[in-house]
Formats: sequence, structure tokens, C-alpha cells
Amino acid sequence: MRISSIIASIALSLVLVGNSFAEETPPEAWVSEGSKAPEWTLQGSDGKTHSLSEALQDGPVVLAWFPRAFTRGCTIECKSLAENGDMIRAFKASYFMASVDAIEENTGFATEHNADFPILSDESMDVARRYGVLADAGYAKRETFYIGEDGTILAVDRQVTPSTAAQDIAAMLEKIGAERL
Repeated sequence: MRISSIIASIALSLVLVGNSFAEETPPEAWVSEGSKAPEWTLQGSDGKTHSLSEALQDGPVVLAWFPRAFTRGCTIECKSLAENGDMIRAFKASYFMASVDAIEENTGFATEHNADFPILSDESMDVARRYGVLADAGYAKRETFYIGEDGTILAVDRQVTPSTAAQDIAAMLEKIGAERL
């Protein structure tokens, strides 16, 4: 009896240890400051396909996730970037907004708000999931990622203020040492 109790105890310990290793790391931990940014290739509202690796050739990349095109907060954020984009373009950096909306939706959204930057569509939700921004309701959380030229995440803003998005992005580009043009 004693040997079977020991074996049962060992078996239970192995199951518990195995389960702790099998648990998924929270998505936020995958894309925290200092981690490698997940690669992406997404369609843009400008009719082009954009990838992280190509964008990084021009300097740091700003990827601003937003929940839904044509909603109040997202409209305010898009207008901030469209009307104050010169603040961001003062730096050697690429910037994009991104959502899980269809490309047609994001193209119409970009056109309506005179967005002079690409709005990316992640219709499969795969990239949003890998960045940890996919909400249970099937939309992207409003979070902005700052990715260095080596592909490392330099900063993450999880408390984006839509009305000052452009100013906040410019301030963060300054803080992370992006080259001024």
C-alpha cells in the first residue's frame, strides 16, 4: 500500500507540474517592454500591404490599435493623428493605426477622416491576438506599441487618450530617442 501511495503522490505531482508549464502566458507578457515584437503583414487603407520588417527599415514603428472604425473614441483618435500628424512626422518613424475591421471599413474610415497614414486591417484577428490586444468581444483594445529598429518593443501605452494621441505619440518618440528629421 505504501508504495502505491508514493506512486500516486508522484503521479499527482507530475500532473500538477505539467499543468503549470502548459498554462498559457498572458498575452500582455508576450508583448511587454523589452520583448520581441510579433511580425505582421497586413493590408492598409492606402491599398498597400505593410509588414513590420519592412517598416522597421525606416526607423522605429508605432502601431496604434483601436477598437472599431467610425465609433466615437476611434474617430477622435484618428482625427488627432490626421490633424496633428506633422508632430509625428517630425521623427524618423513609421506609424499605423490597426483594427480587426474589414479593409473596406478601414479604407472608408481613413477617407472620411483624411488619414494620411495607413490604417491596417487584421481581419483574421491573428496579429491582435499575438499582441495581446484582442478583447473577448472580438475587437482590439486601444493600445499603442513602440517598436525599435531591432524589433524590440520599447514602450507600450495601455492608457491611450484619443484626443491627444498624436501629441502623446510624438512625446513617446522623443522619450525613446527616435531620430528627429
